[in-house]
Amino acid sequence: MADTSSRILMGTIGAAHGIKGEVRIASHTQEPEAIADYGPLETNRPGLVITIESARLQKTVLIARIKGVRDRNAAELLNGVELYVERSRLPDIEDEDDFYHADLIGLDARLDNGVSIGAVSAIYDHGAGDILEVRDERSGDTFLYPFTKAVVPLIRIADGYLVIAPPLDAEPGEEEPD
Repeated sequence: MADTSSRILMGTIGAAHGIKGEVRIASHTQEPEAIADYGPLETNRPGLVITIESARLQKTVLIARIKGVRDRNAAELLNGVELYVERSRLPDIEDEDDFYHADLIGLDARLDNGVSIGAVSAIYDHGAGDILEVRDERSGDTFLYPFTKAVVPLIRIADGYLVIAPPLDAEPGEEEPD
């Protein structure tokens, strides 16, 4: 199995779709259907490699046919399987403002005054926008921040850090409950 640090998460298989073995995929590619263009994809299940034969967008959901999966029962067994590609198979990034989410993992997270508050330990996408997790190694605490330009105004991959501007003032009605 390949070194997991060189693999990029491209998507996650979700529920079965219909009775002919199709599955829903949460694709993390810029164009959701592009996940099918990478050929065989490694997975988080040892020995399981998946090839997407076809993919189509149905409203906001990517529906895919997986090679060798022809019925709902087989499709249901793939629910939760993560799909990876080797970093070396991805196009090089030409613009310094572009990056892969995986490039953020391990970056030092600093406040705008330069004080380190930890390192980026994960990025989550639960459908309402990306969330950045920052872990303070000194205390072991983790903090979650919306991954927006307002909260993360500066990213310097080459220099190994990003800046967090925590939202301190809540809008009326958005305050924490008493």
